[in-house]
Amino acid sequence: MPEQPRTAAVTAVVAGVPVDTRHWIGGRRVASAGTFTDRSPIDGRALAEVSRGGAAEAGAAVAAAAAAFPGWAATPRAERARLLHAVADGVQQRLEELAQVETADNGALLRSHRRGVMPRVAHNFRFFADRLLTLDHEDFETRGHSNHVSWDPAGPCVLITPWNAPLMLASWKVAPALAAGNTVVLKPAEWSPLTASLLADIAAEAGLPDGVLNVVQGLGDEAGAALVSHPDVRRISFTGSVPTARRIAGAAAANLTPVSLELGGKSPLLVFADADLDLAVDLAVEQYDNAGQVCLAGTRLLVESSIAEEFLRRFAVRAAALTPGDPRDEATDLGPTVHRRQLDRIDGFVRRALDAGARAVVGGGPDEDLGGLHYRPTLLTDVAQDSEIVQEEVFGPVLTLQTFDTEDEAVELANGTRFGLAAVLATGDPERADRVTARLVAGTVWVNCFFVRDLRAPFGGSRHSGIGREGGSWSFDFYCDLKNTVTAPKGGPGHG
Repeated sequence: MPEQPRTAAVTAVVAGVPVDTRHWIGGRRVASAGTFTDRSPIDGRALAEVSRGGAAEAGAAVAAAAAAFPGWAATPRAERARLLHAVADGVQQRLEELAQVETADNGALLRSHRRGVMPRVAHNFRFFADRLLTLDHEDFETRGHSNHVSWDPAGPCVLITPWNAPLMLASWKVAPALAAGNTVVLKPAEWSPLTASLLADIAAEAGLPDGVLNVVQGLGDEAGAALVSHPDVRRISFTGSVPTARRIAGAAAANLTPVSLELGGKSPLLVFADADLDLAVDLAVEQYDNAGQVCLAGTRLLVESSIAEEFLRRFAVRAAALTPGDPRDEATDLGPTVHRRQLDRIDGFVRRALDAGARAVVGGGPDEDLGGLHYRPTLLTDVAQDSEIVQEEVFGPVLTLQTFDTEDEAVELANGTRFGLAAVLATGDPERADRVTARLVAGTVWVNCFFVRDLRAPFGGSRHSGIGREGGSWSFDFYCDLKNTVTAPKGGPGHG
């Protein structure tokens, strides 16, 4: 594919920031014959015509990653770490631009991007750069023989990221994959591809060698399918839906390619009568963050019967105080959903639940005053445990409330879905907290708090919420081939 000249046709200006809409392959910009339209969820306007990759672009990107792999894998740890810190510096320097572009692209709050999300992107690169330098396992002996564990780079990695936190979740995968000595092909979601292109620019400016990071844009059934089925790919990491994960796992199985899957959730938020009720209500309302488009959200409120009425009263007051609106406004608490298809999907779940007998005590439909892609924060009661609205991930600002009378009943309800990503527990009894958390099926449990994340901790889900763990050394375990070298003692042959 010939290199294309940089012209207005391949550059979009988003929130005043020029964004190249072509792929980044082998250290150069490459255009496709076709494009797809990327629209802002804020007002529906077209932000960019983005190069629509397919099998040819996927193949070229994997080839570029494979060609760059030997040199990058042989790069000393300290140099790889230095370059990742340089990428973090670039993110920090362009933090406002990244925040503005991502808000325009996916509709999440600008204040969150400025204060939390984009600083976290830089932190992700710094954390894994530093972790690389301390990655070690103590040598040990077996009948006089020494054992030495090492983490060998695996090869080209395909990383497929979602639209709800595009750059942060990309950095959560890209940083450890690169730190481990692998090369990367990043495929961003087609509903929010723009900051991945800016990341390619930042990485190039930081001095990352050509082909070490590649970005291929396009649709999942085209570019994504070609990437995950490529025989030269050594690792696949995906964050997204269960149905897509099944297709990826099937394609990866044909090549025996290891996969890491961070999937959906239907997490419970348990509130016991001994909880600080104001804190519990605050935690529950916090689940509307990012218009409910958060995989970890505790969308199933499980409240002890004796306090349910008072909990509902306080919750309704707090939810009514949320300010919906333009996500670029500092006063806005609740922005739009990401896409018309997503809004319709959310509303479909709610309408079917209402038809089945659920009651909307808060919200219950699109925001008619704001229009567009705004959906009112919603809380549904009178829902059965086996109902669709309780069992399936909505991924919008929709919560359900069920009551329980005993600790056993609370745990049974909490574990009563096919998911196991996270759980939130509100209680004033430390012994109860220990008992309940030990019984919950979840990758992360928060007790009297929510969304406190540390990269030193493992992250991932159980059951249909995923395969594998990321964070800390767990990321390196996935992105590397672990090797144990056994050496005989000096002065004679060894036998196992």
